[in-house]
Amino acid sequence: MIRVMLIDDHPVVRAGLRAILDSFEDVTVVAEASSGAGISAENTKNIDVVVSDIQMPEVDGISLTRTLVESGGPPVLILTTYDTQADIVAAVEAGAMGYLLKDAPEQALHDAVVATSKGQRTLAPEVSTALMQRVAQPQQALSSREIEILQELASGATNKALAAKLFISQATVKTHLVHIYSKLGVSNRTEAITKAREQRLI
Repeated sequence: MIRVMLIDDHPVVRAGLRAILDSFEDVTVVAEASSGAGISAENTKNIDVVVSDIQMPEVDGISLTRTLVESGGPPVLILTTYDTQADIVAAVEAGAMGYLLKDAPEQALHDAVVATSKGQRTLAPEVSTALMQRVAQPQQALSSREIEILQELASGATNKALAAKLFISQATVKTHLVHIYSKLGVSNRTEAITKAREQRLI
């Protein structure tokens, strides 16, 4: 029996997912949480797979994944509605074993949980496509830091605020922006944000 910890900040969604997971003969949900806060390898020793959303209060799914991977905790299967390249790359780099979208068929969810419990990577078709596009055009692919900067720009951050938050100089921020503009084929931050959203980078 595969023991699952389910983490999602929406109670109704969590209840629905629990009902689906518990309907599988070889899967059982043994723990739930509304965020990754306080979850570590130490208190997940009886867990085989952590199924987690990305955007959550306090500690998000990416940070939780990184914590569990670094501390030798159970493997993480990301189950979310977010399919931007920024989220996908962040999750994979953090060490998530799987990345599935919430509109996936129940059988796909079951297969992903089983694969994750065995240490096998599972990616939704849309996720695989996004990663393949990134690999196919490496010279145009934005780095994780560049995507992070774009996300901050989209929220209205100034160069000064960006530098302070990322612990880099304003000159470094400007250098990153030059690279971002070049890769996206734009000339200013407004165009960069628009194009990044069109390409689902953020």
